[in-house]
Amino acid sequence: MGLGVLAQIRCVVFDVGETLVDETRMWTVLAQQLGLTPFTLCGVLGALIATGRDHHDLWEAIGVDRPAADIDVGQCDLYPDALECVAAVRRMGLAVGIAGNQPAAIDQLLSAAGMEADFIASSAAWGVAKPDPAFFVRLISEARLPAESILYVGDRVDNDVLPARAAGMRTVFVRRGPWGYLHALKDEASLADLRVHSLQELTTLLSANRG
Repeated sequence: MGLGVLAQIRCVVFDVGETLVDETRMWTVLAQQLGLTPFTLCGVLGALIATGRDHHDLWEAIGVDRPAADIDVGQCDLYPDALECVAAVRRMGLAVGIAGNQPAAIDQLLSAAGMEADFIASSAAWGVAKPDPAFFVRLISEARLPAESILYVGDRVDNDVLPARAAGMRTVFVRRGPWGYLHALKDEASLADLRVHSLQELTTLLSANRG
């Protein structure tokens, strides 16, 4: 995508995990709860991602039941550039959305962490999860804008770039987190309209494009 297309964007919607939120603490706590080292748990997780398996297969792979409780997100879990990027987008006069495969309480947790958005949604609240096309249909309805004027930002090719693109949205692939680094090796990563290494880089691009 030529950067000039950014001028058509009226709403930026962010994924949550490994886009806004650094999940290091979450996986570390889960490992401790299971009596494993974080290195072991994350090593198995990375292997599953690399072989294209769902990360929910992790519990079967290590032979335990999936932990029942979710780890609450706090401000300390946000990537350092997350709050500023969201705030910068708002200062540009663009609408901001946050939508990802998350528990229903994520809206309250992110709001408490300082995130200000026009809408914060979750797969649990909507009853549909990425990459189901219905998730992105709901997202477009929530934004109340044409799909082509919405920019979806995420760290995964399979869950973010490809389904958002299929729904008619513009996309940003963020190369960070385990999915980001491994999915950057996929040919499909080139289908993202923009590829960045951080939200700070995205902020710079958006600011420069909008003068």
